[in-house]
Amino acid sequence: MDRTVGQLSPDSCIFCAIVAGQAPAVVVYEDAHTMAFMDINPATRGHVLVIPKKHARDIFDVDEEEALHVMRTVVRVAKAIDKALQPDGVNLIQANRRAAFQSVYHFHIHVIPRWWDDGLVPIWRHQREDPQVLREVAAKIREAIG
Repeated sequence: MDRTVGQLSPDSCIFCAIVAGQAPAVVVYEDAHTMAFMDINPATRGHVLVIPKKHARDIFDVDEEEALHVMRTVVRVAKAIDKALQPDGVNLIQANRRAAFQSVYHFHIHVIPRWWDDGLVPIWRHQREDPQVLREVAAKIREAIG
């Protein structure tokens, strides 16, 4: 379904404007809690964004219940992409804050179909970490989880 009504206020969240019908989007799925729509700057053909309808800036702001709804929709969309487009693989990418390349400050997950030789490259390089450093970092994370 195409949403092509209304105008976006410059100080508004573009994804909230899409949910409100004030900005255009090509929607592929929608339920009471989430919306999935085509990325207007796709990494590959079939690149879909999945968002909670309730605004949350990032992973640190989204509540667990909303994140659960988003992940359910991500699974549904990924399976639909696999069936419809038959890619060689699918990436799920979720970025938080500028240093991690977040560019729209509304929590979202990218569902990106992948094909061999599609030109995309890994976003990290593989390098072994010292096992002692791994244990130390893990201990800090466990302590923060509580």
